Amino acid sequence: MKLRDRLNGDGITVAPGVYDALTALLAVEAGFSTLYVSGAAQAYTRLGRPDIGLVAMSEVADQVALIRDRVAADLVVDADTGYGNALNVQRTVRVFERAGASALQLEDQTFPKRCGHLSDKGVIPAGEMVGKVKAAVDARASEDTLIIARTDAVAVEGFEQAIERAHLYAEAGADVLFVEAPRTEDQLRGVVSALGRTKPLMANMVEGGHTPLTEAAALERIGFKLVIFPGAIVRVLARTAREFYRTLAANGASAPFADRMFTFDELNAVIGTPEMLALGESYEPQKPASPAKPGERA
Repeated sequence: MKLRDRLNGDGITVAPGVYDALTALLAVEAGFSTLYVSGAAQAYTRLGRPDIGLVAMSEVADQVALIRDRVAADLVVDADTGYGNALNVQRTVRVFERAGASALQLEDQTFPKRCGHLSDKGVIPAGEMVGKVKAAVDARASEDTLIIARTDAVAVEGFEQAIERAHLYAEAGADVLFVEAPRTEDQLRGVVSALGRTKPLMANMVEGGHTPLTEAAALERIGFKLVIFPGAIVRVLARTAREFYRTLAANGASAPFADRMFTFDELNAVIGTPEMLALGESYEPQKPASPAKPGERA
């Protein structure tokens, strides 16, 4: 089923955050069919820096292409502000769509943007974002590529203004609406009450962020259609990696950590090494048959 149909149907789609082909592969192995290619996770892992608009469009596109080459899941890609004005947005849509994006999330922050759960954000005029949404819709090659319009106005202009912006973005052609960082469960419910009959709604669960952490089943009951968990995988892996490096530094050996890592063979099984080697052998030229020895049948 197409992503558009799933989001317009019953139930909720859960999209874990991924940042490279390996995390995407592991998420698919766990049973997820929709993945969120997180911009924050790109900044954390590729740059070792915060999510403050430092990652370039081309870097994200390259990563999307690598993920798409490895998994067939729907990819919801964080496109930040579109990396510029409406014309930049159009180029971003074309590049990300060719790379394999199933949906692009665009936000109305000023540039340089920052994580939606950091303080001191700014938003562009609503009319400017309306133009960006229209530009994105016009640029996509397929209507199956969804445009997700995100507003960060809750923290800047207040909840009611954020709702008003979302209505404008829906009218501009956005396929999915995303009101970032509601502060309470009442605000989560208010988003659905105000916008639920307009377009499918997306929620963002950030551990330690402004929005109360809510299970997918509860968000489904409220009326959300898509929920992302964008940065959790990086927080898990970063903490585990730090513990490993400290253990290695203290002991001069990895053995104390052995029960918390894949074995050599286990990791090769996950990434498909035996299958890849067998596939490579299938393309190698057949060895000629050895000539028959005297007295033997040919």
